[in-house]
Amino acid sequence: MQQVYLDNNATTPLDPLVFEAMKPHYLEDFGNASSIHSFGQKASSAVERARSQVAELIGARTREIVFTSGGTEADNAALRGVATHHRSRGNHILTAATEHSAVLHTCEQLEREGFRVSCLPVDREGMISLDQFKEAIEDKTTLISIMHGNNEIGVIQPIKEMAAIAREREVLFHTDAVQTVAKIPVNVAELGVDLLSLSAHKIHGPKGVGALYVRSGVSIDPLLYGGSHERSRRAGTLNVPGIVGLGRTAELAKEALKDFSTRVGALRDRLEKGILEQIPGTVVNGSKSRRVPHLTNISFRSIEGEALLISLDFEGVAVSTGSACASGTVEPSHVLTALGGKPQLHKSAIRFSLSRMNTEQEINYVVSVLPKIVKRMREVSPSYRVG
Repeated sequence: MQQVYLDNNATTPLDPLVFEAMKPHYLEDFGNASSIHSFGQKASSAVERARSQVAELIGARTREIVFTSGGTEADNAALRGVATHHRSRGNHILTAATEHSAVLHTCEQLEREGFRVSCLPVDREGMISLDQFKEAIEDKTTLISIMHGNNEIGVIQPIKEMAAIAREREVLFHTDAVQTVAKIPVNVAELGVDLLSLSAHKIHGPKGVGALYVRSGVSIDPLLYGGSHERSRRAGTLNVPGIVGLGRTAELAKEALKDFSTRVGALRDRLEKGILEQIPGTVVNGSKSRRVPHLTNISFRSIEGEALLISLDFEGVAVSTGSACASGTVEPSHVLTALGGKPQLHKSAIRFSLSRMNTEQEINYVVSVLPKIVKRMREVSPSYRVG
């Protein structure tokens, strides 16, 4: 039995080269980056080098990068930071029904604090209508947050066009790019966004570190209060080993980006084609033309997604039924629900997410074992025999 990991949207394996870059900062180079002695200066230098590496990956200026504990904190810092700082201008926030829970739950909390939040619907492919987007912006809208590439179905929204519309209305625009950075070209200047979130562990870096891009000239209130770290935008002793790991990850990701879409996209297409051709009653959720290259979300009629996940795990294949942040819930994915259609089909969905470390041999193995598993499960499914 092979071990095949296809849950890379939840987390990715740490690149050994990243681990090697981090090790010295756990041991001999352990200084606090805010200390003025040589130990601190060495740590500070390593942090600033990492800041440059991250900035270069997304086409930002070094001073525009704020290190965080991950994508969730970056999303929270962006939404709360803009909302509270610009409250005198307005209290309306615009987002979408298919956003990550880090955005949606933050918006829910902001509503409890007196802000108004509008959630844009999506069509059957998961896309937001630009016409509806324009109409939803109000005079009191101060922030728009739309995810770049969806973490469950991979759909890529027209962020560049949306950001341009927001800029015309003088509204700040944030995008959660956790699932697109290092997977497709992401350049903050070309996208025209004001804030952007990313996370290290989604791109073969360490867990517990991420970054928020804040365009020069944009003011936000800090999420954490304390010292003047990160230009007073994020208090707390810097996680030097993690930040160094994120920097090295960004450097390696930029090199690998050249053929990521071609190579990983070909593996995803091979997997998807094999499943659709060999297993009847399957359907791809979301757009097949406008999506990230490393993900496919497929529903298997008359099968419970959780049961299929467990059966695949017994065969050494790791997948998911949706966002890792929502694992353990009995409700269907809010993303799939937003697409419309039958709830039972949503409950049968499996997310296959690849990385640059996956191989053709692994994909062939999954395509060989999955049809047998589905056939066996359907043989004992009354709903499949009937319909």
